[in-house]
Amino acid sequence: MLLRAWRDGEAGALTELMPIVYDQLRRLAGRHLHGERPDHTFRPTELVSEAYLRLSKGAPPAWNDRVHFFAVAARNMRQILIDHARKRVADKRGDGARAITFDEQLIAGDRPHELIALDDGLVALATFDERKARAIELHYFGGLTQPEIAEVLEVHVNTVMRDLRLGEAWLHRYLAAPE
Repeated sequence: MLLRAWRDGEAGALTELMPIVYDQLRRLAGRHLHGERPDHTFRPTELVSEAYLRLSKGAPPAWNDRVHFFAVAARNMRQILIDHARKRVADKRGDGARAITFDEQLIAGDRPHELIALDDGLVALATFDERKARAIELHYFGGLTQPEIAEVLEVHVNTVMRDLRLGEAWLHRYLAAPE
């Protein structure tokens, strides 16, 4: 109800919604930050706060349901971490670009170059096949299950399984290609 109220422009609906979904958002943020270096700028609480700020700006998306809300929140968290990694790389001397392999562990750790390369790969995949890129993003960054992804993308769960498999193969080739 609160998602619909927020979507319909009801003042205060987001403020009322946040305490209800905060624990789930914090777990999602923890998943994004799992394996990061111990002195990483973001902690789950800060990542949730940043995502809240992004979600609260402008008009809210037309939410389908709570799964869609968490998918958008996951995308915002991913983008926050990508922006942070890009800034870190820009602050260091030299670019140091190199080919990498696609691995779920790349969403964590002190490897901003690999995170940026993975993001570039997802952007490239989205230009080739947006649904496959969204499925990978929802699965690896959003922590959604295949049935939840199928619900968000409005496809059958078997299609999600194929999209994940083919999208991962595409990313493997993209990330392994010499610059």
